[in-house]
Amino acid sequence: MLNAAAKPLVKLVDRYLPDPFIFVLLLSIVVFAAAVIVEQHAPLQVLQIWGDGFWGLLSFSMQMLLVLVTGFMLASTPLVTGVLNRLARLAKTAGQAIIMVTVVSLIASWLNWGFGLVVGALFAKALAHNVKVDYRLLVASAYSGFIVWHGGLAGSVPLIIATPGHFTESVIGVISTSNTIFAGFNLLLLAILFVAIPLVNYLMLPKAADSVYVDPAKLQQDILPDSKNTRPADRLENSMLLGVLVGVAGIGYLIQYFAAGGGLNLNIVNYLFLFLAILLHGSPRRLLHSLQQAIQGGAGIIIQFPFYAGIMAMMVQSGLAQSMSQWFVSFATAETLAFWSFISAGIVNIFVPSGGGQWAVQAPIMLPAAIELGADVSRVAMAVAWGDAWTNLIQPFWALPVLAIAGLKAKDIMGFCLLQLIISGVIISLVLSFA
Repeated sequence: MLNAAAKPLVKLVDRYLPDPFIFVLLLSIVVFAAAVIVEQHAPLQVLQIWGDGFWGLLSFSMQMLLVLVTGFMLASTPLVTGVLNRLARLAKTAGQAIIMVTVVSLIASWLNWGFGLVVGALFAKALAHNVKVDYRLLVASAYSGFIVWHGGLAGSVPLIIATPGHFTESVIGVISTSNTIFAGFNLLLLAILFVAIPLVNYLMLPKAADSVYVDPAKLQQDILPDSKNTRPADRLENSMLLGVLVGVAGIGYLIQYFAAGGGLNLNIVNYLFLFLAILLHGSPRRLLHSLQQAIQGGAGIIIQFPFYAGIMAMMVQSGLAQSMSQWFVSFATAETLAFWSFISAGIVNIFVPSGGGQWAVQAPIMLPAAIELGADVSRVAMAVAWGDAWTNLIQPFWALPVLAIAGLKAKDIMGFCLLQLIISGVIISLVLSFA
């Protein structure tokens, strides 16, 4: 039944979903017009907001580019390639491959969202080497696991409100992660999704006639042949000692960092991937050859993220995001506020695809409303977090690194993700409302 439901959605998305760059351009125009018409700002004022905010994600853009590049370089090392392929050989059928990549992605995303994005995509490529399976659904399954990140160990909203001195402390105080990430309703939701998401992906498997397969040879990394050390410069470029020394030094810092109580964040994930790649490639020449292959997939991140920064600035500074949230709050009750917070966060996330940024917009509205209505503040905060994670399933912003690693376009996977969006939305709504 789910295969039959997914088929028209896949065709619909394939026909009508434009390239993510076209999507972000259209989104920019829509938000600009809404800021002028709905919030009644002068066009030149909105233009000023857009231009001033255009470079607001430069640091984050570089982080996301490094997620792609360092993950790709690490995956192309002989050791990691061998481990992924051996693990992938455990899957004997297309169905097993779909379930395995989904579960691996769910676990990795629960640990850390950046880690989950890269690991899921890399494992999907390894599975495609060994099993004949619809490659679109395989990559979509890898991306679908990303939905749990905001309910996991790296969720920005629960971690923010658990940190003394956070910007809403005067309103709600400091809320322990035992009331958010490790709360009973959140653990129940995670348990259901860990079963439902792999199952839905499995049931969406197309028939052989409708499947799209990939030639494993096209996924094979280009192996750099050894060069002769005819010059002193060649000896440096091919030096195994140089790569090992720097790689060991980088890993040594990480051991010290974690021993001192440091946690996973995007910079640490990128640092880990980079120095493992340096160490496992051995020679700088092989590392740089891998880098040249990796960087080819980063074009989407480089060109699109500044436009998203401009959209976010218009949404926040014009008051559009706040107006949208206030509208949902206006008819909520203590029993329904978590549900409407979830829905509003999902919509806002289309325009402000940043967990921390979205919380900064919605917290000043949702939290006072929760207190006034007598609603569970922790549940409302997690509802915003889950809403942010939910619509990432159809937001190309976060899919770009996965698509670049996999070598696909957004339209190839979004039809499957759309069905996951519908089913997971029902599950999350029910748990937030009644659990």
